[in-house]
Amino acid sequence: MGRFFTTAMLVLLATAAIAQIRVSDNGRFLQTKDGKPFFWLGDTDWELFHRLTREEIELLIATRHEQGFNVLQAVALAEENGIREPNRYGDWPLNNEDPTQLLITPGNDPNNAYEYDYWDHVDFAIQKAAEKNMYIGLLPTWGDKVAHLWGEGPIIFNEVNAEAYARALATRYKDQWNIIWILGGDRPPVYKERGGEGKEYDDRAVWRAMARGIESVLGRDALITYHPSGGTVRSSTFLHNDEWLDLNAFQSGHGSREVDAWNWITEDLNKSPQKPTLDMEPCYEDHPVNPWDGKWTRKDRGYFFAYDVRARTYRTVFAGGCGVTYGHHHVWQFLNEDLYKPINVGDTIIPWQKAIKAEAAGQMQHLKNLMLSRPYFSRIGDQSLIKSRFASNNAEYIAATRDENGSYAMIYLPQNKPVRVDLGAITGDTKNVWWFNPRDGKASSAGSVKGKGTKTFTPPKEGKDWVLVIDDAGRGFGAPGG
Repeated sequence: MGRFFTTAMLVLLATAAIAQIRVSDNGRFLQTKDGKPFFWLGDTDWELFHRLTREEIELLIATRHEQGFNVLQAVALAEENGIREPNRYGDWPLNNEDPTQLLITPGNDPNNAYEYDYWDHVDFAIQKAAEKNMYIGLLPTWGDKVAHLWGEGPIIFNEVNAEAYARALATRYKDQWNIIWILGGDRPPVYKERGGEGKEYDDRAVWRAMARGIESVLGRDALITYHPSGGTVRSSTFLHNDEWLDLNAFQSGHGSREVDAWNWITEDLNKSPQKPTLDMEPCYEDHPVNPWDGKWTRKDRGYFFAYDVRARTYRTVFAGGCGVTYGHHHVWQFLNEDLYKPINVGDTIIPWQKAIKAEAAGQMQHLKNLMLSRPYFSRIGDQSLIKSRFASNNAEYIAATRDENGSYAMIYLPQNKPVRVDLGAITGDTKNVWWFNPRDGKASSAGSVKGKGTKTFTPPKEGKDWVLVIDDAGRGFGAPGG
């Protein structure tokens, strides 16, 4: 080609320097540009740009950084009346509710109310996250601005303006290294109108237009995924074969403690071409269990607590998830009763400044550290390791993962009961045994075992859930999670 370059080649050359996260060669995980494992540990901060001040944004980011999170998921056009209600500085995102007209003023001085506009505030949050080496999982819009379902909306997008809007965002942030693009915003791409009856809608053309707008600026280096609504519809259901969809995601949601989300991971990974997948919205800590049917009570259903979050997240990751997203019901909405009406909070009110220090929020980093403490890209889910009786319900479901090369295995026990494990898939005549505590991230040695047969392991007496780690002693691994 000599000195001649196509437009596409120039885009790739321009963006190669800032592309940070990409899909691993085996199509199952994420990695940094220098080939190191990237375990997605997200936090749902949907109303971040819309409801927080600069000082509050700094508090949130500092806290989540200390807790080990690396992806903050936030929405440019927010769910809670994000188009018609201004942010904390009195600024709106759009002119005349037109997504092709971003409300932008000259300058960005936060001390000048005219200069500091809505998008300057978004810039600030993204840049503050970058200072902590954290990513913003940026949703261009919440799904109620596209889908004919629930939500305040208004519906403002079509195929033409969606592409123009996404192109404008991608152009604004083309030099910002710490952005992961998330389309969808809690809506399925194909659905029937409210109630599940009547007209069927297919919004894929709009979402594909957004992806096209992003890639027209950033090329294929842009990492793009899709956040669907809760339930069995996943990004893979209708979008898996779209080339722009780099990784799949689903929302196991807040309707039940008994969701078998680990099976959704397995089903996604069995699709071709293989793409990474994760639960982008599991049960939120302190969220009432299924509060939408009018039958919720504290006694009968109660709330999801730290244990529920651990039981959901560990098992999806052990099934093969490339990470997971945590959420707190009072953080995503940034509960502040002086400013905003609470949303589905039952009879519990927790100010967001307190909620960011909830129990599970501090525990999620232990899962990330555990997965990164052993060979990463060769990890697979393998239920054949477990020789205990078949679980009678999902609350008792034990999940196993191992190195496909046999150097280690991990088994998550949601109940404090003995487990029988087949040692045959783990290499080495001698195996080191550890108990990893998902509550504090500490591991204690349980000695060693020999042979390839089946053996029963009994967890420590204290604590409801545990992770059993078995290593090939010859590999010389340190304590898991260390």
